[in-house]
Amino acid sequence: MLEIVSSTPPNDLARVFVGRLSDGELVEMVESVQPPVPRAQKWVLIISTLKGCPVRCAICDAGGRYRGKLTAGEIVAQVDTLIAARFRLGDVVPVRRLKVQCARVGEPALNDAVLDALETLDERPDLPGFFPSVSTIAPAGRDGFFERLLRIKRQRFGDGRFQLQFSIHTTDEAVRRRLVPVRTWSFAQIADYGGRFTENGDRKVTLNFAPARGLPLDPGAVARMFSPRHFLIKLTPINPTRAARDAGLTGLIEPCDHIACTEVAEGFRRAGFETLVSIGELEENQIGSNCGMLLSAND
Repeated sequence: MLEIVSSTPPNDLARVFVGRLSDGELVEMVESVQPPVPRAQKWVLIISTLKGCPVRCAICDAGGRYRGKLTAGEIVAQVDTLIAARFRLGDVVPVRRLKVQCARVGEPALNDAVLDALETLDERPDLPGFFPSVSTIAPAGRDGFFERLLRIKRQRFGDGRFQLQFSIHTTDEAVRRRLVPVRTWSFAQIADYGGRFTENGDRKVTLNFAPARGLPLDPGAVARMFSPRHFLIKLTPINPTRAARDAGLTGLIEPCDHIACTEVAEGFRRAGFETLVSIGELEENQIGSNCGMLLSAND
């Protein structure tokens, strides 16, 4: 188990925890629900995969102060820590879908131990609702990680029991490089992999856009590259991070601007894509459960 050193106050919506590892480094994790779905039906655990992140995406406060990879045991320990905050550890977790999302601090595809942890969690009899989710920028040079992920999905998580998301944010690859300042797979590589990843009964691969005003967002360009058979679109706000503020980025998807959200979503729907507009509770911004913000707030 991790040593919890701080957390946000108890809350029925979301809670952020900071834990200390055996080497003294800190790791951040979140547990949350998605109203109106009750916890017994769906509970989301958002865990970190690296100690800091080397990528420094323009909209995320989790970048910087990279200090290495978490072990599989340290990744699993985050799950156990969050479970223990609400249930007795070792008992069967009474949740129909226990979504463990590798999306807090760190790019998961940079750490092979993420895959070891997913296999370990899948073998746990106390987690019958275990549902893994990996959110990635698709860093270049990590083909081995993605090939192994594909094998694990095929062997363990058929019938729609795995969610894979690629963070895209803009439809211009040169502009994306400014938002995600490392080498990544091209859109063509992502499209090819997604076509292989989605098989009978699988969930479509998610293309996540947290679009910024003034940056390219062309549904037609997405349709020319990605197949609606294999991909769906998720539109999210830019979280109120220091990084986004310093980069001068303002979100195109705003919780209070229903008309603009609808117009953007309809553009992708007309292009043939199943499209979701995912806007969390505004209270989550105050809680700090959105984007690696609690540790950075204490820097």
